[in-house]
Amino acid sequence: MGRTSGQVRVRLTKRTLTQPNSPIGAHAHLLDRVPHNKPLLDLSQGAPGFPPAPEIQQRMAEVAAHPDGSRYGPLRGLPHLRDALLDELREVYGSNADLAVDDVCITSGCNQAFTMVVSAITEPGDEVMLAVPYYFNHDMWLQLDGAVPTYLHPSEGLSPSVADAAALLTDRTRAIVLVTPGNPTGHTIEPEFLAEFIEFARSNDVVLIIDETYRSFIPGGRAPHGLFAEPDWRDHVVSLHSFSKDLAIPGQRVGAVVGSPELLTEVAKLIDCVTICPSRLGQEGAHAGLTEAGKWRQDRVDEIAAKQRRFEEVMADKPGGFELLSAGAYYGWVRHPFVDRPTGDVVEALLLEQGILVIPGTAFMPTDEQHLRFSFANADIDRIGELTNRLGDFADRSQR
Repeated sequence: MGRTSGQVRVRLTKRTLTQPNSPIGAHAHLLDRVPHNKPLLDLSQGAPGFPPAPEIQQRMAEVAAHPDGSRYGPLRGLPHLRDALLDELREVYGSNADLAVDDVCITSGCNQAFTMVVSAITEPGDEVMLAVPYYFNHDMWLQLDGAVPTYLHPSEGLSPSVADAAALLTDRTRAIVLVTPGNPTGHTIEPEFLAEFIEFARSNDVVLIIDETYRSFIPGGRAPHGLFAEPDWRDHVVSLHSFSKDLAIPGQRVGAVVGSPELLTEVAKLIDCVTICPSRLGQEGAHAGLTEAGKWRQDRVDEIAAKQRRFEEVMADKPGGFELLSAGAYYGWVRHPFVDRPTGDVVEALLLEQGILVIPGTAFMPTDEQHLRFSFANADIDRIGELTNRLGDFADRSQR
């Protein structure tokens, strides 16, 4: 039997139908209309603009060729990778950090780390605070999983305060999510703010979830926080990590949860239903990166820092009225000057008129406040300067 016109074979759930598609790739259908005299300047996806270290590539090639290279691995990750990550965490967070291997679970990327943790600590209808601007997949997953996101707007600057959180707190609040350095802003939340949040979490019996995907790009290489030295940190802190940006292996999907063994037991049940185990190939690559590619890692951090400085130089004079609000890690958070124009329209026009591809700030906020996310990390540093003329020309044309 043929399919009748208008007949729907699969009834789809409103949980997904009401969610937007990922903003990454949302304008791919327009790429063939980029002006020929203005080659694409892709500042959209937060992806490393360089390949993995030779040591990582070599190890993954060896594993791929080995007879056991594609077998299932342990549910919580390869033991030697967990040990290597533990060694690094102790080095980064200091000798007083109270960390053990049972506090570490490897995941299939940091997105999976977040989703599994949220599913393990919330019931449908429970509330989770998201610091605004938030990472869009965090907001989407909460709604898909039945939790209720509440939006933690900083009363000033880009770092929320415990006073801001207290105003949102209800008896349904289960967690607070902070991303530092931030995606999309690049802003780093200072350790003293995080110390105040753990006290708030302790006092109100909620969980502080810290997404630390970009911790390697904190200026000066200083410790992101001292929370692991708190004697009861396992009761109130969950730290999420990624190997994607630091080791340039985003497609291998390797991340980690650092939390209490009791939480990780529940996380492991969920992982078993989703991916069974993380990719062995990616885990071996991550292990090589942690143990053999130290100089390469530092060189890449320096390379991205140089791109950030160049981006800040270009944006210092507000070309075309585009104002840089913050920058760090992979990202620049920019306010566009068109008060009466929807940000989505601005993003599309920037692409079609100037060949600049960025992500609208509306992907990271519940309202349109004229923001754009620029990802300079995957751009050629010599091309970042093109923004001066392109943004200026865009503003000039828009005023005609």
